[in-house]
Amino acid sequence: MAKILVVEDDPIIRQTVEYALKRAGFATSSSGDGIEGLEMALNDPPDLIVLDLMLPGLDGYRFAEEVRRANGDVAIVMVTALDTERDVIRGLDAGADDYIGKPFSMEELLARVRANLRRVRARSVIDSDETLSTGDLVIEPGQLRVTVAGRPATLRLKEFQLLVALARNEGMLMSRQRLANEVWGYDHLPSSRTIDVHIRRLRQAVDEVSGFTLIHTVHGIGYRFEPQPKQNRDSR
Repeated sequence: MAKILVVEDDPIIRQTVEYALKRAGFATSSSGDGIEGLEMALNDPPDLIVLDLMLPGLDGYRFAEEVRRANGDVAIVMVTALDTERDVIRGLDAGADDYIGKPFSMEELLARVRANLRRVRARSVIDSDETLSTGDLVIEPGQLRVTVAGRPATLRLKEFQLLVALARNEGMLMSRQRLANEVWGYDHLPSSRTIDVHIRRLRQAVDEVSGFTLIHTVHGIGYRFEPQPKQNRDSR
């Protein structure tokens, strides 16, 4: 039985979410305070955290950052009334895997929770002894290891999964919907922003230090992984 921690300061929302999760068969615990919730997350790590952003004691951004330092595998679904592009990007940068804006339906929340808990399905993207080598990039999925131009790259789990999904389909157009299905387990793409933010972070970690341009945007559709040598700006 998956363990879910609900950190939400609104008692009505917190109780409603807990009730829905318990009815769906999950083991739950909850807190209305950021500091207390963080202690619970660190002392008894859950499989998934439903996390509000506006919390007393410690806001959701700091909460996610602290959890990520200690636990790279726990899934974090942010629940927030702050739904601007800037807020979403900041939340995903802090370590969230997904977000859902308030108000939301319990059906939508449960769908997000189930998708993010599909560990076997999600990890199937990376559970392999196959080594992928292209350009100056070497990916070892079974070891969760990436090197770029001979140097190790630090990636979060979802970024790693996303890179593997792209690299295994080198030269092919990968739609956002297909990436959402392979990496997040979504049958229907709830929003492209989650994927786009993870792609941006992936580019910062890999493309910017590579001698190749690796990930190409196909506007309005998705992305293509196709290593192309960067031009040497110093050459004449």
